[in-house]
Amino acid sequence: MKPLNQILAKSIDRGGTTLLEHTKHVVSAIKVFAEKYDYAFDKDIAIKAAILHDLGKAHIHFQHKINSNLDYQSLMEKEEWNYTHRHELSSLGFLPIFPKEEWNTIIDLVVGHHKSIQNDKRLKGIIDLEENNEHYWKEEHLKDWKNWSLYGLEILKKFGIKTKSISYQEAEDALTYVLDYCENKNLGWSPLRGLLMSADHFASAFINETDLKLKDLFTIPDLSFYNNPNRTSELYPLSKINTENKKPHTIVVAPTGAGKTDFLLKRCKGRIFYTLPFQASINAMYERIKNDIRHENSNIENKVRVLHSTSALLVKGNKEAETLQHFGGASIKVLTPHQLASIIFGTSGFESVMLDLMGTDIILDEIHTYSDVSQSMVLEIVRTLLTLNCRIHIGTATMPSLLYQKLLKLLKNHGEVYEVNLEEKILDSFNRHIVHKMEDESEIVPLLKIAFSQKEKVLIIFNTVKKAQSEFKRLKEIFPDVPSMLIHSRFRRGDRVSLEKELTTRFNGDGSKKYANGLMPCFVVSTQVVEVSLDISFDRMITQVAPLDALIQRFGRINRKRNKKTIGKYRPVHVIKLEGTALPYQSKILEASFNQLPDNEILMEKDLQSKIDAIYPSLDSKKIDVHLICHHGQYQIKELCNRPNAIIVDALEIESATCILECDKEKYLTARWNERIPLEISINFKTISRYKNQYEQLEIGSFPFVIPQKEEEHQLYGLELVEPSIFL
Repeated sequence: MKPLNQILAKSIDRGGTTLLEHTKHVVSAIKVFAEKYDYAFDKDIAIKAAILHDLGKAHIHFQHKINSNLDYQSLMEKEEWNYTHRHELSSLGFLPIFPKEEWNTIIDLVVGHHKSIQNDKRLKGIIDLEENNEHYWKEEHLKDWKNWSLYGLEILKKFGIKTKSISYQEAEDALTYVLDYCENKNLGWSPLRGLLMSADHFASAFINETDLKLKDLFTIPDLSFYNNPNRTSELYPLSKINTENKKPHTIVVAPTGAGKTDFLLKRCKGRIFYTLPFQASINAMYERIKNDIRHENSNIENKVRVLHSTSALLVKGNKEAETLQHFGGASIKVLTPHQLASIIFGTSGFESVMLDLMGTDIILDEIHTYSDVSQSMVLEIVRTLLTLNCRIHIGTATMPSLLYQKLLKLLKNHGEVYEVNLEEKILDSFNRHIVHKMEDESEIVPLLKIAFSQKEKVLIIFNTVKKAQSEFKRLKEIFPDVPSMLIHSRFRRGDRVSLEKELTTRFNGDGSKKYANGLMPCFVVSTQVVEVSLDISFDRMITQVAPLDALIQRFGRINRKRNKKTIGKYRPVHVIKLEGTALPYQSKILEASFNQLPDNEILMEKDLQSKIDAIYPSLDSKKIDVHLICHHGQYQIKELCNRPNAIIVDALEIESATCILECDKEKYLTARWNERIPLEISINFKTISRYKNQYEQLEIGSFPFVIPQKEEEHQLYGLELVEPSIFL
């Protein structure tokens, strides 16, 4: 019999943590999570479950797997070990150690902490095994029980639990009880499952540093920076409005630059989830909040986190911060609503997310930018957040009145709402754009010549990546000596982060004086990626027509800086009439938006609401009910179960794919998951579908298509799909 210190929970290449060490780490974590989550857990039973949860890793199958080089096994050896083993099920053979009245709670904590108990995508949940392997799964999970169970009993003793010998029959009877219990589970969601998942994942990530990292979790952020009297100014009218209203929820409607961010943060009383719609705006908000409150909060990198598909790149080099992004307990987490979508679609880990959200403050900023399916998703997320006793704070520049009333009704069903709107005379001080309508694109070059002669910074926005790329090339040929850049969604993720930083520094007047404050002209060609919350300010805009609410956001990047000198000063925005395809929008919305715009006149802030309502006389939301786990307050999913992650893609009609450059192929093949992210390029599957049989597609990572584009061309223009050569 091996000594206990040779029984591993993790393979050598993953740290070689022993089962006893890992158990200690999970116990430490569950003590904190059980106490800090806003849910009444039985802490003593939770600790017992944490001690028991991985004892099944002492099973001979698990130890063989992590101690063997499986690539060099003989066919006979492979056949000998060719059976399904779920260590959490073997762990439940130790249930007889505990009082029978505690069994159900322990089962809830342990049995599904890795797999859905039913309809697991690989059919490895306990009910799946029973249905597909009849009664053999019990025999396999208790194989050689007499010998390996001794390690489990020894670990139980290390934690001061009184043990006894458990016969094979007792262990098998326990598994039979577990199966019967799971088969009779009610509809709903399990906070207990979420608790153990939170603790186990955290301990697995930080190993021997678990106790140290736990100290930074669940701290209420110090937001005194935003309450500093020096931040009160007539320039930012929301800073003059008292935020100490006792109503739990908030809806504030105010133009860009009115101080919405400060106002929304000052309304928060606990931990905060701050949502924004786009990656670029999230990155900017993360950096802003982190820098704002750095002096008031120790270990700020651990407490303020950012979460989206490439968030790890923002904290690259800080392994601790990179690892923390996905875990619960952050003081402030900046993310997209899509990162919260698991709570309505029931995808893997949704119970942990629900627990983390309970009783917190949720800021939904720029909510008016969502449409169709995404708008439906946000409304459903709000419904669920309210059942979790969250305080909801909504910020918007403007939104259709019908959507406003729908949100207001939802919030009022769970408490009073503090509604904040600015008076018309204040709105007049936010008039800052003169709109000029353009019949076609032939006017672009003459306008740029005028702008560059006046040393202006010009932002040019097109609605599709392909159009932005072609126009950038054309304009670069015409104005080769004018500093310029192109930014859109189809750059490598790592390059995209660099471009965003360059946009907000070099071309925004905050970096080199060569380009600052209009001393030299420049132009940036972009798509919608710059619409929301990017703190950039240009002198002039030329844009294709878009829905009016999107145009308002785009205009917010022009003449953005608000001070005594800029109030009453107006900058030009030129809107090109719809010609050709309306994609990705609806032509009727684009035509209505263009018609609502003034021509050669100031766009009045006080008129925006009536214009928006004229364009959106009804809510164009789409039903996603078939994908939801809860309808009208009734859950449609069994406890301890989850849906496949692909359900979000289906529900939101996302047809996404991933590409990499051919020059990155070898690096991608050998890289770790976090090293692959910077190399990946997101693209709509419809766009690449006609090439899918021509480009190579890798069978690892995100299954990327390999595109034969030169790296230097990609850095300038982003991904360009070309017909692969038949001679390759």
